[in-house]
Amino acid sequence: MRPPCNDSGMPELPEVETIRRQLVARLPGDPIVAAWSHPSPKFADAPLAIGSSIVELDRRGKYLIARLDDGRDLIVHLGMTGSLAVHPQAVTPTDADPHLRASWTFGSGPQLRFRDVRRFGRIAVTERDDHRSLPTLATLGPEPLGPGFTGEHLHRALALSSRAVKTQLLSQRPVAGVGNIYADEALWAARVHPASTQVTRPQAERLASMIRHVLSEGLDHVGTTLRDYVDGNGERGGHQLHLSCYGRGGEPCERCGQPLVRGVLDGRTTTWCSSCQRRPRRRT
Repeated sequence: MRPPCNDSGMPELPEVETIRRQLVARLPGDPIVAAWSHPSPKFADAPLAIGSSIVELDRRGKYLIARLDDGRDLIVHLGMTGSLAVHPQAVTPTDADPHLRASWTFGSGPQLRFRDVRRFGRIAVTERDDHRSLPTLATLGPEPLGPGFTGEHLHRALALSSRAVKTQLLSQRPVAGVGNIYADEALWAARVHPASTQVTRPQAERLASMIRHVLSEGLDHVGTTLRDYVDGNGERGGHQLHLSCYGRGGEPCERCGQPLVRGVLDGRTTTWCSSCQRRPRRRT
Protein backbone atom coordinates (compact mmCIF):
# COMPACT_ATOMS: atom_id res chain seq x y z
CA MET A 1 0.00 0.00 0.00
CA ARG A 2 1.20 3.51 -0.83
CA PRO A 3 1.42 6.17 1.85
CA PRO A 4 -0.68 9.26 1.22
CA CYS A 5 1.05 12.03 -0.70
CA ASN A 6 2.02 15.23 1.09
CA ASP A 7 -0.94 17.32 -0.04
CA SER A 8 -3.82 18.64 2.05
CA GLY A 9 -6.36 18.21 -0.76
CA MET A 10 -9.88 19.50 -0.25
CA PRO A 11 -13.05 17.70 0.81
CA GLU A 12 -14.92 16.79 -2.36
CA LEU A 13 -18.26 15.09 -2.89
CA PRO A 14 -17.31 11.69 -1.34
CA GLU A 15 -15.88 13.33 1.77
CA VAL A 16 -18.76 15.77 2.25
CA GLU A 17 -21.38 13.10 1.57
CA THR A 18 -19.68 10.77 4.06
CA ILE A 19 -19.88 13.45 6.74
CA ARG A 20 -23.52 14.16 5.85
CA ARG A 21 -24.52 10.52 6.20
CA GLN A 22 -22.77 10.21 9.56
CA LEU A 23 -24.22 13.44 10.95
CA VAL A 24 -27.78 12.54 9.95
CA ALA A 25 -27.73 9.72 12.48
CA ARG A 26 -26.32 11.89 15.26
CA LEU A 27 -27.92 15.31 14.96
CA PRO A 28 -30.57 15.88 17.64
CA GLY A 29 -33.96 17.14 16.57
CA ASP A 30 -34.40 19.70 19.33
CA PRO A 31 -33.73 23.43 18.96
CA ILE A 32 -30.33 25.10 18.93
CA VAL A 33 -30.15 27.04 22.21
CA ALA A 34 -26.69 28.58 21.87
CA ALA A 35 -24.14 29.19 19.15
CA TRP A 36 -20.72 30.75 18.79
CA SER A 37 -18.66 31.88 15.80
CA HIS A 38 -15.14 33.03 15.07
CA PRO A 39 -15.13 36.82 14.49
CA SER A 40 -14.32 36.43 10.79
CA PRO A 41 -17.28 37.47 8.57
CA LYS A 42 -16.99 34.07 6.88
CA PHE A 43 -18.35 32.39 10.02
CA ALA A 44 -20.41 35.19 11.58
CA ASP A 45 -23.79 33.78 10.47
CA ALA A 46 -23.55 30.76 12.78
CA PRO A 47 -25.51 32.32 15.70
CA LEU A 48 -28.41 33.18 13.37
CA ALA A 49 -29.55 29.55 13.73
CA ILE A 50 -30.31 29.95 17.45
CA GLY A 51 -33.90 28.97 18.22
CA SER A 52 -34.25 26.75 15.14
CA SER A 53 -34.15 22.98 14.78
CA ILE A 54 -32.41 21.05 12.01
CA VAL A 55 -35.08 18.95 10.32
CA GLU A 56 -33.03 17.64 7.38
CA LEU A 57 -29.40 17.60 6.27
CA ASP A 58 -28.78 17.81 2.52
CA ARG A 59 -25.71 18.12 0.36
CA ARG A 60 -25.25 20.06 -2.86
CA GLY A 61 -21.86 19.58 -4.47
CA LYS A 62 -19.34 20.27 -1.71
CA TYR A 63 -21.84 22.20 0.44
CA LEU A 64 -23.75 20.84 3.42
CA ILE A 65 -27.22 22.37 3.78
CA ALA A 66 -29.04 22.00 7.10
CA ARG A 67 -32.74 22.66 6.57
CA LEU A 68 -34.10 24.58 9.54
CA ASP A 69 -37.68 24.27 10.77
CA ASP A 70 -38.33 27.98 10.25
CA GLY A 71 -37.83 27.80 6.46
CA ARG A 72 -34.18 28.81 6.33
CA ASP A 73 -30.96 27.02 5.33
CA LEU A 74 -27.81 26.78 7.43
CA ILE A 75 -25.05 26.24 4.87
CA VAL A 76 -21.52 25.03 5.60
CA HIS A 77 -18.65 24.78 3.14
CA LEU A 78 -15.68 22.89 4.59
CA GLY A 79 -13.05 24.73 2.54
CA MET A 80 -9.73 22.87 2.48
CA THR A 81 -9.39 21.74 6.09
CA GLY A 82 -12.87 21.92 7.61
CA SER A 83 -14.57 19.18 9.59
CA LEU A 84 -17.94 18.83 11.32
CA ALA A 85 -18.70 16.54 14.23
CA VAL A 86 -21.32 16.13 16.94
CA HIS A 87 -19.94 15.97 20.49
CA PRO A 88 -21.97 14.69 23.44
CA GLN A 89 -21.26 17.71 25.64
CA ALA A 90 -20.89 21.40 24.88
CA VAL A 91 -17.67 23.35 25.45
CA THR A 92 -17.12 27.07 25.58
CA PRO A 93 -14.83 28.59 22.91
CA THR A 94 -12.14 29.27 25.51
CA ASP A 95 -12.04 25.56 26.36
CA ALA A 96 -11.99 24.39 22.75
CA ASP A 97 -9.05 23.98 20.40
CA PRO A 98 -7.74 27.07 18.58
CA HIS A 99 -9.10 25.86 15.25
CA LEU A 100 -12.75 25.88 16.31
CA ARG A 101 -14.63 28.30 14.00
CA ALA A 102 -18.26 27.75 15.02
CA SER A 103 -20.42 25.68 17.32
CA TRP A 104 -24.13 25.02 17.80
CA THR A 105 -25.43 23.68 21.11
CA PHE A 106 -28.74 21.80 21.22
CA GLY A 107 -31.20 21.89 24.09
CA SER A 108 -30.61 18.24 24.94
CA GLY A 109 -26.88 18.89 25.43
CA PRO A 110 -24.94 17.80 22.31
CA GLN A 111 -22.90 20.29 20.33
CA LEU A 112 -22.14 20.45 16.60
CA ARG A 113 -18.65 21.87 16.05
CA PHE A 114 -17.04 23.22 12.89
CA ARG A 115 -13.26 23.04 12.93
CA ASP A 116 -11.18 24.65 10.16
CA VAL A 117 -7.41 25.00 10.46
CA ARG A 118 -6.81 27.24 7.43
CA ARG A 119 -10.08 29.19 7.61
CA PHE A 120 -11.04 28.67 3.98
CA GLY A 121 -14.49 27.39 4.95
CA ARG A 122 -17.72 29.38 5.00
CA ILE A 123 -20.99 29.49 6.94
CA ALA A 124 -24.16 31.20 5.76
CA VAL A 125 -27.80 31.32 6.80
CA THR A 126 -30.23 32.04 3.96
CA GLU A 127 -33.89 31.73 3.14
CA ARG A 128 -34.77 28.26 1.87
CA ASP A 129 -32.96 27.59 -1.44
CA ASP A 130 -32.08 31.29 -1.87
CA HIS A 131 -28.34 30.92 -2.37
CA ARG A 132 -27.58 34.08 -4.29
CA SER A 133 -25.10 35.15 -1.61
CA LEU A 134 -23.04 32.05 -2.46
CA PRO A 135 -22.50 32.32 -6.24
CA THR A 136 -20.70 29.00 -6.63
CA LEU A 137 -23.53 27.15 -4.89
CA ALA A 138 -26.17 29.02 -6.86
CA THR A 139 -24.66 28.02 -10.23
CA LEU A 140 -23.68 24.41 -9.56
CA GLY A 141 -24.09 21.84 -12.29
CA PRO A 142 -26.06 18.61 -11.75
CA GLU A 143 -25.22 16.09 -9.08
CA PRO A 144 -22.96 13.45 -10.67
CA LEU A 145 -24.66 10.53 -8.92
CA GLY A 146 -28.14 11.72 -9.85
CA PRO A 147 -30.23 11.18 -13.00
CA GLY A 148 -29.56 14.68 -14.36
CA PHE A 149 -25.91 13.95 -15.07
CA THR A 150 -25.36 12.17 -18.39
CA GLY A 151 -22.71 11.99 -21.05
CA GLU A 152 -24.90 14.09 -23.31
CA HIS A 153 -25.21 16.80 -20.67
CA LEU A 154 -21.45 16.77 -20.04
CA HIS A 155 -20.69 17.01 -23.75
CA ARG A 156 -22.97 20.03 -24.16
CA ALA A 157 -21.64 21.72 -21.01
CA LEU A 158 -17.98 21.30 -21.95
CA ALA A 159 -18.64 22.63 -25.46
CA LEU A 160 -19.71 25.99 -23.99
CA SER A 161 -16.11 26.88 -23.11
CA SER A 162 -12.70 26.60 -24.74
CA ARG A 163 -10.96 26.14 -21.39
CA ALA A 164 -9.19 22.90 -20.46
CA VAL A 165 -11.55 20.08 -19.53
CA LYS A 166 -10.09 19.71 -16.05
CA THR A 167 -10.42 23.44 -15.39
CA GLN A 168 -14.06 23.23 -16.44
CA LEU A 169 -14.71 20.31 -14.11
CA LEU A 170 -13.20 22.23 -11.20
CA SER A 171 -15.46 25.22 -11.95
CA GLN A 172 -18.42 23.12 -10.70
CA ARG A 173 -20.59 24.22 -13.62
CA PRO A 174 -20.59 21.08 -15.80
CA VAL A 175 -20.99 18.87 -12.72
CA ALA A 176 -21.10 19.47 -8.97
CA GLY A 177 -18.71 18.16 -6.34
CA VAL A 178 -15.67 17.17 -8.40
CA GLY A 179 -12.36 18.64 -7.21
CA ASN A 180 -8.69 18.12 -7.92
CA ILE A 181 -8.42 14.54 -6.63
CA TYR A 182 -11.40 13.00 -8.39
CA ALA A 183 -10.93 15.06 -11.56
CA ASP A 184 -7.45 13.56 -12.04
CA GLU A 185 -8.80 10.10 -11.26
CA ALA A 186 -11.77 10.35 -13.65
CA LEU A 187 -9.75 11.84 -16.52
CA TRP A 188 -7.13 9.11 -16.17
CA ALA A 189 -9.80 6.40 -16.06
CA ALA A 190 -11.52 7.87 -19.14
CA ARG A 191 -8.18 8.36 -20.99
CA VAL A 192 -8.88 12.07 -21.50
CA HIS A 193 -5.99 14.52 -21.30
CA PRO A 194 -6.70 17.13 -18.59
CA ALA A 195 -5.64 20.00 -20.87
CA SER A 196 -7.92 18.97 -23.75
CA THR A 197 -10.08 21.85 -24.92
CA GLN A 198 -12.25 19.73 -27.20
CA VAL A 199 -13.98 16.60 -25.89
CA THR A 200 -15.82 14.34 -28.32
CA ARG A 201 -19.21 12.87 -27.54
CA PRO A 202 -17.77 9.35 -26.93
CA GLN A 203 -15.11 10.86 -24.64
CA ALA A 204 -17.78 12.76 -22.74
CA GLU A 205 -19.84 9.60 -22.32
CA ARG A 206 -16.81 7.75 -21.01
CA LEU A 207 -15.79 10.63 -18.76
CA ALA A 208 -19.27 10.94 -17.24
CA SER A 209 -19.25 7.23 -16.48
CA MET A 210 -15.80 7.44 -14.88
CA ILE A 211 -16.77 10.48 -12.79
CA ARG A 212 -19.62 8.45 -11.33
CA HIS A 213 -17.31 5.47 -10.84
CA VAL A 214 -14.47 7.25 -9.02
CA LEU A 215 -16.86 9.22 -6.79
CA SER A 216 -18.69 6.02 -5.84
CA GLU A 217 -15.38 4.34 -5.02
CA GLY A 218 -14.40 7.32 -2.87
CA LEU A 219 -17.69 6.98 -0.98
CA ASP A 220 -17.13 3.26 -0.49
CA HIS A 221 -13.77 4.03 1.17
CA VAL A 222 -15.21 6.84 3.37
CA GLY A 223 -13.29 9.52 1.46
CA THR A 224 -9.67 10.38 0.75
CA THR A 225 -7.37 11.57 3.53
CA LEU A 226 -4.15 13.09 2.26
CA ARG A 227 -3.47 15.15 5.35
CA ASP A 228 -6.38 16.96 7.00
CA TYR A 229 -9.67 15.29 6.11
CA VAL A 230 -11.47 13.34 8.81
CA ASP A 231 -15.04 12.10 8.66
CA GLY A 232 -17.89 12.95 11.02
CA ASN A 233 -16.52 10.46 13.55
CA GLY A 234 -13.04 11.96 13.50
CA GLU A 235 -11.63 9.04 11.48
CA ARG A 236 -9.40 9.14 8.40
CA GLY A 237 -10.73 8.02 5.04
CA GLY A 238 -9.20 5.10 3.17
CA HIS A 239 -9.43 5.98 -0.51
CA GLN A 240 -5.91 7.44 -0.63
CA LEU A 241 -4.71 3.82 -0.72
CA HIS A 242 -6.69 3.19 -3.92
CA LEU A 243 -5.79 6.20 -6.08
CA SER A 244 -4.64 5.36 -9.59
CA CYS A 245 -3.42 8.78 -10.71
CA TYR A 246 -3.71 11.72 -8.29
CA GLY A 247 -0.48 12.36 -6.38
CA ARG A 248 1.41 9.59 -8.19
CA GLY A 249 3.62 11.68 -10.45
CA GLY A 250 6.73 9.72 -11.44
CA GLU A 251 5.18 6.37 -10.53
CA PRO A 252 4.28 3.86 -13.27
CA CYS A 253 0.86 4.08 -14.85
CA GLU A 254 -1.24 1.11 -13.76
CA ARG A 255 -2.34 0.56 -17.38
CA CYS A 256 0.77 1.02 -19.51
CA GLY A 257 3.69 1.25 -17.09
CA GLN A 258 4.90 4.65 -18.31
CA PRO A 259 5.78 7.16 -15.55
CA LEU A 260 2.89 9.43 -14.72
CA VAL A 261 3.50 13.13 -15.37
CA ARG A 262 3.00 15.77 -12.69
CA GLY A 263 2.52 19.39 -13.74
CA VAL A 264 0.47 22.50 -13.14
CA LEU A 265 -2.64 23.29 -15.18
CA ASP A 266 -4.36 26.63 -14.62
CA GLY A 267 -2.77 26.87 -11.20
CA ARG A 268 -3.74 23.37 -10.02
CA THR A 269 -1.37 20.46 -9.53
CA THR A 270 -2.31 17.83 -12.10
CA THR A 271 -1.21 14.27 -12.80
CA TRP A 272 -1.77 12.31 -16.01
CA CYS A 273 -0.31 9.61 -18.25
CA SER A 274 1.30 11.01 -21.41
CA SER A 275 0.82 7.63 -23.11
CA CYS A 276 -2.77 6.76 -22.15
CA GLN A 277 -4.09 10.32 -22.08
CA ARG A 278 -2.85 11.78 -25.34
CA ARG A 279 -3.63 15.41 -25.94
CA PRO A 280 -5.29 15.92 -29.32
CA ARG A 281 -3.32 17.97 -31.79
CA ARG A 282 -4.74 21.38 -32.58
CA ARG A 283 -6.50 21.62 -35.91
CA THR A 284 -4.88 23.95 -38.41
